[in-house]
This record gives sequence, structure tokens and C-alpha cells, in this order.
Amino acid sequence: MISNKKYFFLFAAACVLLVAFSNPLPPDDIGNRESLLMEAVMQTIVYNHYNPMPVDNELSEKVYDSYIKRVDNGKRFFLQSDIDGFSKHRLELDDYAKAHDFDFLDELNRVHASRVELAREYYNEILSKPFDFSKEETIETDVDKLGYVKSEEELHARWRSLLKYNVLIELDSKLQRQEKAQEDKDTNVVIKSFEELEIAARGKVLKDYDRWFKRIMDSDRDDNLSMYINTFANVIEPHTSYFAPKDKENFDIRMSGKLEGIGAQLTPQDGFIKVTRIVPGSASWKQGELEVDDLILKVAQGDEEPVDIEDMPSDDVVQMIRGKKGTEVQLTVKKKSGQIIIIPIIRDIVVLEESYAKSAVIEDVEDDEKIGIVDLRTFYADFQDPSGRRCSRDVKNEVENLIADNVEGIIIDLRFNGGGSLMDAVDMTGLFIDQGPVVQVKQKTGAPRSLNDVNPGTLYDGPLVILVNSYSASASEIMAAALQDYGRAVIIGTSPSTFGKGTVQRFYELDKMVPERYAKLGQLGNVKVTTQKFFRINGGSTQLRGVTPDIVLPGLYSYIETGETKEEYPLPWTEIEPSTYESTPLKKMSAIKKKSAARIQSNEALSIIDERAQWIKEQESNTEVSLNLKKYQTRQEASRKKSEEYEALVSENERLNILYNGADTEEFLSDTTKLGSMRRWTKTLKKDPYIMEAVEVLGDMNLSFPSSEPR
Repeated sequence: MISNKKYFFLFAAACVLLVAFSNPLPPDDIGNRESLLMEAVMQTIVYNHYNPMPVDNELSEKVYDSYIKRVDNGKRFFLQSDIDGFSKHRLELDDYAKAHDFDFLDELNRVHASRVELAREYYNEILSKPFDFSKEETIETDVDKLGYVKSEEELHARWRSLLKYNVLIELDSKLQRQEKAQEDKDTNVVIKSFEELEIAARGKVLKDYDRWFKRIMDSDRDDNLSMYINTFANVIEPHTSYFAPKDKENFDIRMSGKLEGIGAQLTPQDGFIKVTRIVPGSASWKQGELEVDDLILKVAQGDEEPVDIEDMPSDDVVQMIRGKKGTEVQLTVKKKSGQIIIIPIIRDIVVLEESYAKSAVIEDVEDDEKIGIVDLRTFYADFQDPSGRRCSRDVKNEVENLIADNVEGIIIDLRFNGGGSLMDAVDMTGLFIDQGPVVQVKQKTGAPRSLNDVNPGTLYDGPLVILVNSYSASASEIMAAALQDYGRAVIIGTSPSTFGKGTVQRFYELDKMVPERYAKLGQLGNVKVTTQKFFRINGGSTQLRGVTPDIVLPGLYSYIETGETKEEYPLPWTEIEPSTYESTPLKKMSAIKKKSAARIQSNEALSIIDERAQWIKEQESNTEVSLNLKKYQTRQEASRKKSEEYEALVSENERLNILYNGADTEEFLSDTTKLGSMRRWTKTLKKDPYIMEAVEVLGDMNLSFPSSEPR
């Protein structure tokens, strides 16, 4: 039900657009549709955004830089002279937007189209001849370290290096597959000479580029306009976006969690597709090799030739990855370490049950302690069915079961939990505090309002640890921050802070926001706008800074900057007045930290993780790659060995026994799917060094709990 205040808000927003479009536009002129779309998007954002950026020269510069980067993100089309020619528009895009002037868009796209034709000539000519992989040549793979070339001769040389690198990757892959077939004595594989494999590799790259250039040349005026207008939205704030009608439908599919095929959430990045989430219980989750932040380079259907997906529209990539249950897709991915591997995944239907909250009892054989753990990967809720599954109710049941098992401490694992239902985060926090504020929410105008736990009493008041990492975001950060502010839990993280997303968005349907007389111009789409900001009860925002753990353990990506700070033009960190609440600070926190630090220093598994994390950081910065086959193979082999060494050294902890909690045992034994899920999960717990440290910290916390201090 919408409140009167919300009705007024929507009415006021509509009035703004009515005023903006008081002069009727001819209904059949496509240019006027574009003018209507630009005006509707900009008005909706400026009026509704939490912190709208003025439409001025500063905005113009940001849009100019971002749009050129999006059109030519690899710096392989435009010359420096082209960029110099465009520069006259640098401070004018704000005025063009107000005047509905698309001359810059038209000029840039004309030049780009001519450069695409030139590049097509280049790659066809270059790939018609064999490469010499014995030469000492290198390529810089970080485009941010490259400038625009000054001449067509330099552009040709850049394309030659790029194509040689692509062929090198393909050739190395073919050599590895052939070598493995020989080792396995697989007679189904026809052994070819190096020259034959090199020809095949060039042919494959040629086919990939033909496909890619066809997509570029098939892009129409609407595609270019959508990207241009969306650039305006994104530079105002990264979570604010324009969605053309077809894009909104695809967004809803991705956000629903009902991802068919492999069960991975994907987003475009630098011309490829980045894995941003692995759906618990999905085919990818079960297979285990695909990870968050992997870059997908190629997609193959079973044993078919892989398709290079560079600069392919994300919708097309998703369609290639989806498929019927039981069929295989092979993904060529680039790891953060730079290692390129092929991951085969048998498609399956996502088992939603495996994404629900679950718990187990951890038995510490050495200290004779029983610790409960609750695993929660998303703050889920069925908004269509009031009696449907909600994470707050499920976690409450799991905690009650653990209490019945007489555990001496509880771990809530929020690692990789990207958030979800805000109210469930509030209700769940309420299980561990008496009552009071949990989070403050503020819109662009008006005073902040507190979302409170209004239920007196605490379900569980014993020792509590919250596990987080750099991918714990939004609702996860709200819960961790509140329990930290109340002094109710020790926050243990594997990164200096959590993700740092302290904003909330809502969709505005543009077709409902403009006068009805413009309906003949066609559907306009939607705008996702950041309308609110979260604040901790101590007054600080989770935006950018996230939640700083009380204890930071080494993590694989501890030295890699991730999270909201990596976004372009994010909202800044700010603070407001704190709420009134009672804190129960852990007076022995200093002693707990010292004991943990001593254990970390002598923990072999954590030392191995830290060593590998430093190696990953080194690989990230080492972006110059040799185009000499032997040197390239040596680097790839070193990367593979590092991965194998790491996997071999992280073993099961014999000190811990993982038991199903008593209330669930009978249910698991009668449901093979749930039993299989629990077995996989509990097996990973025994190999997880962070769980062992959380158990140790809970043991330290059992020594003392101080009295409350008003705040």
C-alpha cells in the first residue's frame, strides 16, 4: 500500500515532467522521440536522486570521458587526432542535453564507423599470414596504461600485437589439449603439427573477430542512443542507470536469482563478462571452479569450438551460457592471478533450497566446546507471499535449534552475502539485541528515520561472531554494523572492510511519467535511481567505508582493491547524528585481538593464504605479457603450479567435527538433496581456516561479558 506521502511524491515528479514538456512534440519524428527520452531521463534523475549532480561543465567532462571510453574501451579504433577533434565538445554536453542536441553523438559515431571499417581491413590482412612466436615481443594488456596512437601505421601495429596475443592464447590452449590427449592415449584426437595448429588458431581468431565486427556493425541508432544517455546517468552516480525496455526485462531476470543454466550473475567489464555472484546451490556452485571476479573470455557448447565473447552484448552471452539441464557449457576464464583456464559446467536448475539459511554444530575436540554456525548467503524474502520463506524467520529457527543443542557460541557467516531484504536485516539483528534502532535511512530531503527492532527481549545473548569479507554488502553491512555498534558481536573479516554500498535504488517507469500524448513515440524504458542512503546507528555511513572488522584475517584478495571504491563517481562517505541506543562494549576486546593476532602469526594455512594473496597482487600489476610462446607457456605453467600448491596445502582440520544440529538430522536423512547439500557444506567448513579462528575467538569471548553502558 502506498502512503499519501508517496502519492504526493509521484504526483510531484509527474508535474515536473508535465512542465518540462508543455510544448507538444510532433509524434512521428524519431529525433523528437530522442529529445523526449533525454529530457525524461534527466528530469527523473535530477528530481529524484539522493544527491543529484548539477547539469554543468563538470558533468559534461565526465560524460565525455566515459562515453569515449565505452565506445573504444580498448583504444584500438580512434587515433589521437580523432580525440583532439572531439575535444571541442568536452564542455558542451550539458548544454546539448538541455537543448536535445545529438550532434556530438552523431559525429563520434560517424568517425567510429569509419575506424571500424579500417580495423576490419587490418585484422583480415594480419590474420592471413603466420606469426613468429619465437620473437621477443610483448603486449601491454592494461588499456589504462596505453595512449591513443598517432597514426594509422601505429594503429596497424597495435592491431598486430593484439591479434598475435589472441592467437597465442588459442594456440597454447590447442597445444595443451593435444598434449593431454597424447598423455591419455586418446585416439579420438588427431595429432597435428605445430604449423597446422597455428593455422587453426588464426582461423579461430578470424572467425571470432568476424562475429564481433558483425555485432558492432549491426548496432543501430537506438543502441548508441541508449549507451549515450546511460552514460549521463552513470556519471551522476554508478548505481543510477537508464534501461531500454528490453534491458529492464533482462535486469529483472538477473536480479531474481532464477538464473537458468550455470547459476552465475554476470556483468559486462572491459569488453568481457565478469562473474559478480555465484548462486548457492547452482551448477557453478557445485562445480566449484568458477569464482566471483573471474572474467569470462570465451564460451563453448560442449566439445564445440569456443566463441570469443569480447565486446559481445551481455544479453547474447547470457543466452549462450543458458541451456537445458544436463548439457555442458565450457567457459574460458581469466583468474585474478592472470591464469587462463577452461571450466566445464553441466547446466542444471538452481536448487533454491540450497540458498536458504542452514546451520550446523562445530565440535572443537581439543577444547571440548560446541559452537553453532548459521550460513546465510542472501537476505531473501518472498514479497509476493506473506507466509513464504523469509531469511529472518529461517535464521530464528536455526538459532533456536542451536540453543537447544547447548552451543557455547554462534557464528553467523555473511561472507559473499550481497544483501537483499532490508526489513529482514532489521528483524534478524533483533534476535541478538533487546530492542532499539538498527539502521538509519535518509532521503534527499527531510530528517533521517530509524528502522528499529521493536520486540523486547533477546533470543540469544551469548558469544557471537559475524564473518564478513569484501563482498558482504548492503543488508549484510547493516546487520554487521549494528551488532558492532551495540558491542554485541566480534566482526571477523578477510579484508580491511566490507563492500561499502550504503545506498538504495528504485525504478521509475518513464512511460508513466510523461504525458499520455507522447505514447505514439514508443516505449521509453525505465530509470533506476539512487533515492536513499543508509547510516549506522553511530551516525556513520556504510557508503565507501563499509564495516571495518574488529579482527582482519589474511584473504586471497586482501591486497586487491574491491567494492564500491572501485566504482566511478560513487557517492561520498558522510555522517549524521547518531541514534540513541545502549551499547554493551566488550571490555576485553583488546585481549581478544591480541590472542587472535598471535594465532594468525603462527597459523600455517593463513600464512599460505597471505603468501598467495601477495602473489595475486603481483600478477595483477604485471600486465605486460610476452608474445614469445615459450615465455608465455612458462608464465602460465607457473600460475597453474601456484594454484595447485595452494589447493594441496589447505587441508581438513582434524580438530573440528561438523555435526548436523539435532532438529535437522531426521529431515536430512529423508531428503537426499538436502543431505548432499549439507555434506558439501560441512566438508568445506573443515577446510576453512577462518572457521577455526572464529571458534577460537568465541572461546576467548566466553571468558567475560561486561555490563551495559548507556550511550
